Order: sequence, then structure tokens, then C-alpha cells
Amino acid sequence: MSTTIWWIRRDLRLTDNPALTAAVARGSPVIPCFIIDSQLIGSPNTGEKRRTFLLGGLVALAADLRARGGNLIIRQGDPLAELTRLQAESGATAIFAEADFSPYARSRDARVAAHLPLHLVSGPTVHHPANVRKSDGTPYTVFTSFKKAWLSLPLPTAVDLLPAPERLYTPTLASLPLPEVTPLAAFPPGEAEAQRRLQRFLAGPIAYYANARNRLDQDGTSQLSPYLRFGMLSARQAVVAALEAITAGSGEGTQSWLSELIWREFYVSILYHFPDAGRHSLRPQYEHIPWQNDPDDFAAWRAGFTGYPVVDAAMRQLAVTGWIHNRARMIVASFLAKDLLIDWRWGQRWFMDHLVDGDPAANIGNWQWTAGVGADATPYFRIFNPVVQSKKFDPQGHFIRRWLPELAAVPDLYIHAPWEMPIEVQKKSGCRIGRDYPVPIVDHHFARQRALRAYAQAWARGGK
Repeated sequence: MSTTIWWIRRDLRLTDNPALTAAVARGSPVIPCFIIDSQLIGSPNTGEKRRTFLLGGLVALAADLRARGGNLIIRQGDPLAELTRLQAESGATAIFAEADFSPYARSRDARVAAHLPLHLVSGPTVHHPANVRKSDGTPYTVFTSFKKAWLSLPLPTAVDLLPAPERLYTPTLASLPLPEVTPLAAFPPGEAEAQRRLQRFLAGPIAYYANARNRLDQDGTSQLSPYLRFGMLSARQAVVAALEAITAGSGEGTQSWLSELIWREFYVSILYHFPDAGRHSLRPQYEHIPWQNDPDDFAAWRAGFTGYPVVDAAMRQLAVTGWIHNRARMIVASFLAKDLLIDWRWGQRWFMDHLVDGDPAANIGNWQWTAGVGADATPYFRIFNPVVQSKKFDPQGHFIRRWLPELAAVPDLYIHAPWEMPIEVQKKSGCRIGRDYPVPIVDHHFARQRALRAYAQAWARGGK
């Protein structure tokens, strides 16, 4: 009897999985297979927390498969070599996988397809990036235009979502054991947790998302990004949930969340059409910004010791949990690229090494946007003032105090700019600036003028 391989990559789920559904539809035994790709798992850009989340997701998926009579086969090595070996062992006549659109994934899949019967199905987005283009065939680089075109294409409904198979049969094959990992406390892995979070978000927070999503001191986001990153939740199901909530009249919050889901697809499209975006600015005139790239400043930023509380709190949260709020990501990125004048690519690589939801397309897109060098980017002269951002989005300093215990007793009046505390207030709060908490490593007003000059210089050099 012939068999079919379901090659799992970024689709660690059974519900609404087009590749799995296509494999099952052939009527032959299905071999769910995950290959621990040394090129990815051993990459310096694959952080420990993301690796832990992935492995935990595989453990959860293996349990879900066993409950249906199937078995997850784990192999490690080069995907082409391992799939060739698995095909020879099992007699598989077809391999189904969900398409992936990163430069590495496209190169890998082309190599496998040249030697094996690989069938790519759907992908981690609602619309294939090749299908959302201008009338002349060129890609969109402005989000509002992309969103309009994206929404004009046929959108999924609940009837399009694919049910998980009731039963699976996997022939007995050799499999590597999964390494034992301690799940991340902040992000329990697996499809069941993704579904639970989605329902919790839809039951309340989504209604306030438009405003609450920017508050650092509130739990106003879905926190689904790690689950979308590894396909524990399909993008299609998330979009269907948003569209149904909009139809039910849930209002501005749901519209805002849908826009964020479309931003995710916009950045996938950008990387798909501009595969060098991770190495080069999409705006070539900013390719030669005279960065300062001070290693001591970079070390202070990484460790959360810049002297700016909102920046430091976010960076320490990242170190502990592997996740930070999108508003915090913009604040720390602006501070690195513009206040410290450190190449955005340094920050982009650091994020990829630490984010549990680290996704090449979104991470590159967000860093280029904040640095003002990418698609539909913020103008170069928009430079976040960390104190203003802190006061606006963490008004009582709850977020700051949670992650910076040395500032716990600092009065609200000074929590956003503790260097302004009189010495007697420093003594009373148990926080001496320069001893218990650092003096700001740069003056924001000076840094702003320096950044404006640097960007203007690059603009003049690169031409308009």
C-alpha cells in the first residue's frame, strides 16, 4: 500500500490544515513528519525561547496525533536527504506541505521539489503574496493600498475552515525522540492553547483592542503571535473570527485587529517580493546612514540599562519572556536606530535571537518601518520621545515598576524620567541615579538632532 507524507513545517495543528487535509484525502496511510532542519534549529537567529516553544508545540501535536491513532515521525538533518530516506522506507508516492514564503523556505522547497513529489498547499497567509499585486503586476509597498487590494479578494468564511481528521493511521517507522523541554510560562505551546486564547480574546478584549492594544500596562492584545508564527492557529481562522465579529457589530476594536492581521500579510508580501530586505534598506537612499554603532550603547540597550525606564523595562521583559508589546517594540527600535544611531539590522538580529514569535517577515518589516528605511515606513524625522511614549502608554508606571524593581518606590511624578528626581527624593525612594539605576546614556534632544542630520546626510547622498 502506498503512503503519503505530511511534511510539517509552520503548521503545528490539525484544525484548518490544508496540507494535512490533502494528504488524508488520498485515502492512504499518512506519515506526519517533522524534520529538525540543522540550517534552522542551529542558526544563531533561532533563539532558545523560540526553539523551546517549537519543541513544546511538537510534543503537543504528537499527543493530538496519538489520540487519533496517528504518530509523529521526527527526523533530523537536511530536509531533502531525510525526505528521500523516508520515502524509500515508506513507499510514499506524494509529499504534502504548507507553502512557506521566506527566502530560505522557498529555496529549500524548490530543491526538494526538483527531486521528490512535493505538493505545496496554501500557506501561512490568507492570500498568497503573489496574488496581491497592482494592476501592472508589481507588488504593493504602501499598506493602505495593499489592504484595499487584500480585502477585495475573496475572503474565507467559517464553512471554509477544515475540520481536524477524526482518525489517522501511520505505519511503524523509526523516529527520533523529542528533547525534553520546560514549556515557557508565558506561552504554553500547542493548538489547544491557541484556540483557548483566541476564544478568550474574542469574548472580551477584542472590543477594546483599538485603544488597549497600545497600553503597556494593560492586557489588551491577543498574544496570539507565537501561535500564528508556528501555525498552531491558522491565519485563515483568525481572519474568519475577525470578520464574523465585525459582522456581529463588535466595532472599532475588531477592525483594528483585522488591520493588524493584514499588516502581517503585508510584511510577508514585502519579504516575498524583496528577499534582500533583511540585508538592505528598501529605500536605497538610506542604505548609507552614518551609524554610530557604539558597542557599549548597544550592550546597554540589550541589557535594559539605558537610563530610560520604558526602554529598559521592555528589554528586560524580552529577556525574561521572549515577548514584548508591539508598542514597546516600536519604542525600543526607535531608541536604538535613532537615539543611539545604531544600525537597525543589529536590533533586528537581536530580536530574532530572543523573540518567541520571531518571524523573519514581520521582524524585518517592523524594524525597517520604525527606522524609516522600509516599505510604507514612518518618516525619518518621526523619532519617538521615550519619556512622552512612557507617559502616554504607561501613565502610572505599572509596566515600568513590574520590570524595573529598582524603581518600585519612585513617585509617579518621576517614574518616567527618574534622573529628574531631587536627591532627597532619590534617597527616600531607595534609588540613587547613577548607582541603583543608570544615568541616561544619551540626551534625547541631542540624539534627535544628531539622527536628523544623519538621515538628511544619507538622503542627500542617495538622492531623492
